[in-house]
Amino acid sequence: MVNRIVTGAHYGLRDWLVQRVTAGVMVLYVLGLAGWALWQPAFGYDIWTELFSGDLMRSFSLLFLLSLFYHAWIGVRDIVMDYVKLASIRLLIHVLVILALIMYVIWAVQILWGL
Repeated sequence: MVNRIVTGAHYGLRDWLVQRVTAGVMVLYVLGLAGWALWQPAFGYDIWTELFSGDLMRSFSLLFLLSLFYHAWIGVRDIVMDYVKLASIRLLIHVLVILALIMYVIWAVQILWGL
């Protein structure tokens, strides 16, 4: 019998599942938005503004964006961990990506709620 010793951060299954769930959220949002747009007899700025004036659409849009950012973080982190060998450069890239994603979240909230 072989004893398997597992080491590391154990990101594998959890991150795989998170990427699938976030991708599912993004697909549902895009399909819902596309279906809504195709359902409209006329499409203009006033219709678009009316859609995003409700808190429900703003909330779903923020959920979409948070899913996108988390999905991107997992992908970028995995690529950097696989291909950047120097720990100092890897840390710098991780910090820069995290800061950029935090700024994107703040920007998204400002856009969606006009803060």
